[in-house]
Parts: sequence; structure tokens; C-alpha cells
Amino acid sequence: MGRPRYGDGIAAALALPPGVDARRRWRSTARARESFLSSATAPTWLRPLIRDSWERSMKYRVNPETKAAPVLLDSDEVAETLRANPLRAAIPILQRLLVEPATDAGVIVALADNDARVLWIEGDNHLLRKAEAIHAVSGSVWTEGLTGTNALGTAHELGALVQIFGSEHFAQPVHAWSCTAAPLRDPATGEICGYVDITGHDEVASPQSALLIRSVIAAVEAELRLKRTERARPVRQARRGPAAYLRILGRDRGQLTVNGQSAELSLRHTELLLLLAVHPDGLSAGELAWKMYEQDAAEVTVRAEVSRLRKAWPTLVAPTSPYRLNVELKTDAADVAESLQRGAYRRALDLYRGPALPRSEAPGVAEHRDHLHEWLRQALLRYAGVDVLLRYARSVPGRDDLEVWQACLERLPNGSRRRAEVEAAVGGLQDTFGFPGDLHRNGLATRRTLPS
Repeated sequence: MGRPRYGDGIAAALALPPGVDARRRWRSTARARESFLSSATAPTWLRPLIRDSWERSMKYRVNPETKAAPVLLDSDEVAETLRANPLRAAIPILQRLLVEPATDAGVIVALADNDARVLWIEGDNHLLRKAEAIHAVSGSVWTEGLTGTNALGTAHELGALVQIFGSEHFAQPVHAWSCTAAPLRDPATGEICGYVDITGHDEVASPQSALLIRSVIAAVEAELRLKRTERARPVRQARRGPAAYLRILGRDRGQLTVNGQSAELSLRHTELLLLLAVHPDGLSAGELAWKMYEQDAAEVTVRAEVSRLRKAWPTLVAPTSPYRLNVELKTDAADVAESLQRGAYRRALDLYRGPALPRSEAPGVAEHRDHLHEWLRQALLRYAGVDVLLRYARSVPGRDDLEVWQACLERLPNGSRRRAEVEAAVGGLQDTFGFPGDLHRNGLATRRTLPS
């Protein structure tokens, strides 16, 4: 039986959509939980994701007053497990993108394996000490079956990004916390290999936190893919032919260059090549079908598309499933990702000509496009100088982004002649979208306090 689905996109995972009063939601959900525990029924306004998780928690016979998660690995076992797990490559990225920027924001960041066992945790020191009371520590296990509804355990159950806000937790001692968690996928198989979780007060259940963790997941998965490619490179170079280059940024169709000859591709052939480029170890016909089409598609459809691509470019793709590239194919999107990994933000923006294949509706392409764009946006917001950030704000993807314009305004000195332009942009966007004049949307920076 497959995992339950709760609609498409990130909206289904949000715990606190814009306009929801956090304090009121906390109290009403706490009352709903008490009613559920006594009657096994939940109000219709409760998120289906939470209702189903509470039902599973009750089915698993989780004590709703359980005080802490079980700690099943000691420090030596955690170190040994992490030493043998490719997930260790994620830690420097999590430190750079989540821990360091959020040191004063009151959050903690955890990395767990595919069994929801916490292998690494860092963040605000005061919050880390408080989290020890619920055993949010290395070696603890946060599956729903052991601890009830929580972002890590519920993401483990659903295989998707999940936010859990305060009193939505099944166990009452965790009600002072909120969290967002999302799965990491193995670049070779597409299977879940771990989870990233951020925990703190109610701001970590905001839409901004969901977008932030999704962009961080993209960065980590790109690093895992790079590490795997580096390990396989000697074998691959020995058997592959000349390199090829595919341009997809800001283009409706790809431009392929092989041996100095360039040609425009159809959208379908571009999608095929891009998906194979980001999965260098190959994809089966079924996996390609899932990533190519919004609806379930027969494998024969994919096989026909690959056959047509091979007729046009016979040296590019292996003839049988799993399909893989016979040449080393580089993309302009990969160039942007590599620049971001190096911290070369100005270079990344120079290379970013726009979203990857903006007209493509292929699920795998859309995921790749969204990840790269949000990774670039978050990197610029957090680390880029004002000149680079202002260039992005003036671009097509940035010109309607209020948070970006506000960040520019904060970084410009008071005497700068550019403040007039930026203030006008901020005011115009606030009027357009109905935001109050003192709104400050800066990811994890805004702090609110929940009732204890």
C-alpha cells in the first residue's frame, strides 16, 4: 500500500499558512487533541495530515504523555554509523546554510538516517540544552511508532516535507516545539536516504522555513550527487566518449552541443537528456516515465521517446533500460550549482539565465528547476553582497520578490542614492500584496513565543 498524499506542492505541508494566528491555532489544536484522545474524532478543520498521524499514533499505542524519544544509539555507535554513511557529506552544508545563519534565531538542526535515527544535531546552545529534556539528541529515534506525530517521524511515514506546529504533536511534552522536516534522496536510486529537520518555536513552521529547507535539501542532494560522480569518474571517463553540453536555463527547448556541433532539441528530448544528466547512474523506463509525465505513463511511451532520441543522436544514450548517458553531459544548470557550492555567488548569478525549461511540466524537470532557483535565491539572500543582490532584484525572477528588495534596503547605507529605487520597489510590492509597512520577512529571524 502506498503512502498517503495530501495534494500537490508545498502548500499541503504548511502548518501555519499566511494569515493564521499562531496563538489561536495552538489553543484550538490543543483542544482538538484532547477531544480526539477521548473520542477518537477530530474536527473537520484539522489538517488531514495531522488527523491521520494522530490515528496512526493511537494505532501504534504511543503514550500521549510520553516525555522523550528513545535513545537507541550511544555516542560510539552514532560516530560509527555516520562514518560509514554518505550522509556525512551533508553536515558542512547544513552548518553553512542552516546552523551558522540561524545561531541567534533559536533553532536546532538535525540530520537523521532513513530510519529516523538522529546522527547529528547542532544549533542554538540554549535550545539544545532544553531539547535534551525530550531527548532531541544524537542517537535518538523519532519514528511515529515510538514518539507519535512529529515532523521527522511523520516525514519518515509520508516520504515528504512535513511541518508540525506546537500542539499538533501527539505527545503533550513536545507541544512547546515546532518543526519542519524533509527527506533526502539518494542521487543514484531516488530512494530516501535520510532527513533534515529544523526545530524551534513557531517560526520554524512558517512557509519561509518550508522553502528554506527545500532549498537546503537541493543543495545537499547536489553535493551527494557530486560526491558519487567523483567516486565513479575514473571508470566513467575510461568508457565514455567526448563531452557534450546542454543549455536549458531560460530556454523553452534545449540547445545541445556535441563535438563542436550545436542543435536545437525538442522539449521532450531536452527533458530526457536533463533527467539522465542529473541521474548519471541511469534510470529505468518506469522511473523515467514517472519523472517525465504528470500522469502515469506506460513504459512503452518512454521507450519510444528514447528510441527517437537515439535515432537523432545515436551516441548519446544507452539503448536498453536502465537508460544512461554514454557521454559526459554537462548543463548550464550544473554550472550554476557548482558556483553556488563554491560560494561564487556573483558567478552563479552571471550564469543563471532564467529558470530551467520554464515551459516543461515534467515532474522531474520541475523539481530540478525549483530546487536550483530556490537554492540561488536563498544563497543570495543570505550571503551575497548588496550589488549582487540588487542585480538579482532587478531581474525577471527577482523583480516581484518583496523579501529580496527588503534585504537590499537593509544592506544599503542610508546615504546611498540607490535607496530611492529600492524603497519605491518595496512600497509598490507592499501595496500590491497588501503587506503592512513594517513587515519583515527574513526566514528564521522573526521570533514568536507559544504558550507553554
